[in-house]
Amino acid sequence: MRKSHESSEDYLETILTLKKELGHVRSIDIAQKMNFSKPSISRAMGLLREKGCIIVDKDGYIELTAEGLEIANRVYNRHLVLTNFLCYLGVDEETADEDACRMEHYLSDQSFEKINELAKKLMDSK
Repeated sequence: MRKSHESSEDYLETILTLKKELGHVRSIDIAQKMNFSKPSISRAMGLLREKGCIIVDKDGYIELTAEGLEIANRVYNRHLVLTNFLCYLGVDEETADEDACRMEHYLSDQSFEKINELAKKLMDSK
């Protein structure tokens, strides 16, 4: 169950970042970005559509719903904060990015907020 939740969040975050990069998002863009097969992406998009997180228009363009955008922004923010914090600690950027991607899904809100507060203090004093 938890893996499905993590996977959904990764898809939503990817849709958000692709929208920022490309201005539009299609399944093929997600498949290329995540290095997944088109059938895997189609299945995932169907599940996200059922959950009310995305809308797919008649031309195949994918948009986040308000709920999907809220989740995507939360995960994306966590990813950025954790990546920057790990880099600040001396972790190389690639490793920090990979670790942040795993951590962003499992940290409680309380733990994340404490890390975020500490990161702000440390980086502001730099």
